[in-house]
Amino acid sequence: MHFVSYASGKNHWSIDPDLRQVISLYQPSISEWESGLHTCGSIVGKRAYRLGYYIDQHANPVHIMHDEAGKRVDRVLVSADHRSVLKDLAFINRPPYENGSWLLHFAYGFILADPGFYCTLIVTNQTAYVIHKYAPEQSEWLPRLLDGEAWGATWMTENQGGSDLGANSTIARNEDDMWKLFGGDKYFASNAGFADIVVVTARPEGAIPGPKGLALFLVPQSNPAGELNFKLRRIKQKSATRAVPTGEVELDGSEAYLVGEADQGIYYTMETLTVSRFANAIGAVGLSRKAQIESILRCMQRHAFGKPIIEHPLIRWDLTDLSVRIAGGLALTFHAIDQFNRVWHEIPPYSPNYHYARFLSHLVKNRTATHAAECTRLAMEIFGGLGFLEEYPLSRLHREALVTSIWEGTSNIQALDMLEAMHKKSAHEYFLDELNSLLNATVNDFTRSAQALLNTTLEHLDIADLNKVQWRSKHALDCLADAAIVGLLYKLADQNGERFAKLAELYATRYVLRQPYPDWVYAEDQIWAPESITTA
Repeated sequence: MHFVSYASGKNHWSIDPDLRQVISLYQPSISEWESGLHTCGSIVGKRAYRLGYYIDQHANPVHIMHDEAGKRVDRVLVSADHRSVLKDLAFINRPPYENGSWLLHFAYGFILADPGFYCTLIVTNQTAYVIHKYAPEQSEWLPRLLDGEAWGATWMTENQGGSDLGANSTIARNEDDMWKLFGGDKYFASNAGFADIVVVTARPEGAIPGPKGLALFLVPQSNPAGELNFKLRRIKQKSATRAVPTGEVELDGSEAYLVGEADQGIYYTMETLTVSRFANAIGAVGLSRKAQIESILRCMQRHAFGKPIIEHPLIRWDLTDLSVRIAGGLALTFHAIDQFNRVWHEIPPYSPNYHYARFLSHLVKNRTATHAAECTRLAMEIFGGLGFLEEYPLSRLHREALVTSIWEGTSNIQALDMLEAMHKKSAHEYFLDELNSLLNATVNDFTRSAQALLNTTLEHLDIADLNKVQWRSKHALDCLADAAIVGLLYKLADQNGERFAKLAELYATRYVLRQPYPDWVYAEDQIWAPESITTA
């Protein structure tokens, strides 16, 4: 297969400059994880990286509406290699359900960072999550979902509502002790035609309007009689994430199984969204890392104006910005995941610590998406004209990165959900206490600037005028994330040394003080071209 890439063939775990140090902050001994991380890095750097390119360009999933006898089947056709690599990567979903950790699952997700493949895996993970916590009567599905023998999905978005889940119009009726769903038009249905069992939102007849009237259901692809249980109208043509089939699904008499308590459905739904927001964030940072690896290796080999372009100061500035953004996103995302890992077994009503983890999910989802779009765009620019050609990886990496600001709620939705966590759950108070503790541990001009940004941002949100609060909230998402990143990078420096202290200073300089990078960085190759990448 023709695929021109500098990162292809590398082990994407072994060459990463920061992942081991970030994980070790929360998992002091990662030796028991080493084998799995190495296996994941090998599969990703070889088979998955190349196959992701091929599927994007030449082998999109195809909707098969009828079988040879004319019976409606609504499945998608994918290549044998596509199905095989997904099955080989299915192990990344196991850790949380086998006495493991979400930290390990999301470390795998960071290494993979192919939104098409990872979407299929994470919506399967969300399906397993729902069954594991709230639908034990469907537990026979769990081994199949975790082994890659069956696939799941989460279908919530409807055409008339979009991010407004309260506008869902799918109705659930209980007929002869069997729930059936009617009037459903799930408009962005990931894994459509590929999933064997699906998590779906619907409103039981007589339930109150709005999001609190929604219940959650499990809907198999086939009903107990072996008949097609829902219809796939079409597969959408997308700018990227083409490896995951995204379709429009009609629910009309679909037989379903109620998850938990009907009046708790919105809480179960928000839990699965929290998981997917962490996945979105970790995928965004992982895409940025792949763009960085491609860029550094390209800059070492490409000559212009008489020398390798990595020797040009402006290239080093660009590579510095990649390193700083990625390190910051990685530090904040794994900190948030660690908080979630501590509380994910909770059921409603949740503890303050759970609401804090959810609060962090909005910060990381939003900030990493912004960084990913810019990192991949900057990497395209570093490649010049080649970056704009589809035969090289940067164009696809950028297209893939753009969806991370849209999936699982746009920045507007993240801002509104952050405000809800603040005003109803006071989650920002825990954030303020923890972040002040982090920043006070290292006192210098950079931590003081981060504290000032933190306090000013929260003050700007502490007003009675709701319209003004919402107007300010999207900017506040970035500011709170940036202040937290400075503290977390210094925390990493306490354990892992000078590199992270320098990255903390640089992040504060660029994204808190809004000043240019200092001149000393020009000679610091371990910032803009870490040895783990340059010697790969």
